[in-house]
Amino acid sequence: MALNCGIIGLTNTGKTTIFNCISNTKAEATSFAFSATKSNIGMCEVPDKRLLEIDKLIKSVKVVPATVEIVDVPGLAKGASHGEGVGNKFLADIQQMDALIHVLRCFDDPNLAHVEGSIDPVRDREIVDLELQVRDLDLITRKMHRSEKLMKANDKDAKKAFEVLQVYQQHMENFGNARTAPVAEEDRKYISELQLLTAKPVIYVCNVDEASAISGNKYTEKVIRSMEGEQTEILIIAGKLEAEIAELEDQNDREVFLADAGLTEPGVDKLLMAAYRILNLQSFFTAGPKEVKAWTIHKGMTGPQAAGVIHSDIERGYIRAEVMKYNDFMQYKSEQGVKDAGKFKIEGKTYVVEDGDILHFRFNV
Repeated sequence: MALNCGIIGLTNTGKTTIFNCISNTKAEATSFAFSATKSNIGMCEVPDKRLLEIDKLIKSVKVVPATVEIVDVPGLAKGASHGEGVGNKFLADIQQMDALIHVLRCFDDPNLAHVEGSIDPVRDREIVDLELQVRDLDLITRKMHRSEKLMKANDKDAKKAFEVLQVYQQHMENFGNARTAPVAEEDRKYISELQLLTAKPVIYVCNVDEASAISGNKYTEKVIRSMEGEQTEILIIAGKLEAEIAELEDQNDREVFLADAGLTEPGVDKLLMAAYRILNLQSFFTAGPKEVKAWTIHKGMTGPQAAGVIHSDIERGYIRAEVMKYNDFMQYKSEQGVKDAGKFKIEGKTYVVEDGDILHFRFNV
């Protein structure tokens, strides 16, 4: 399944630098406000060492990791919801995203002016949140008007929809985000087609200087304190340092660079794993002589649903799944070894796929 994440934030927070760390497409980072007039789009590979371990035993022609589409949305400014800066174009781009990566500037740089005149990541977050809330509130109000018309036509479901929308309206008028509105899970269906910006899961990236890459700084401490009690991911990443690492083509050189900086893994790897967590995603593998490939699915998907991620025909004609667990395959070194150990399983349509499953689907169309 296609997964996309949008990188958002105020101008000059380091969004494009973070984008360049992750993506196979490089974009120009500038120090001018409103310099970008369109979103940058790139693909990045999801790091998963298990793929390479499987390939050591399979010796396939190629290894194909799962991918995530990353969209670097132009920097926001106050009044974007009313057309300031790139305005509504910015907000429309965000609507298409599965998750948001909100970059907060947590570094000083006299050569890079802040659009608000000072460094304050908590204030910056509130500015962005307000712009998204204003846009969402407009969408909710419009749907409430439509629901009122349907209520007059005696549409029973419209009354329930109106009541739920009222809860969202009141919550957002008090500067709340849709994702934290006090609404039952089953009632969130009434806003699903609106693609509300503040309903999307968010990962916050505190973009710091190199000296703060490991333990953060006074700005990151302020961000963490401001979000106490919120169920969200906060990552500390030195964007400029990560960009330098990403430019190195040799993996050994990257590892040496990381070690010198006191880091055990690239921050972008942590970022992609965080995206998987907040979207409740996992991977399964297919392995054969032509390729070893990772596929992204939602946790809880059954065999047929997972097969559908590969091709709808496989889901439609699904018969069974032949299943090996990754750890079993590593232990017994081959499919035959797994079979001899009694660990090779045949599963039907109700089987719930687990993270790291190596699957072969049998189907008939």
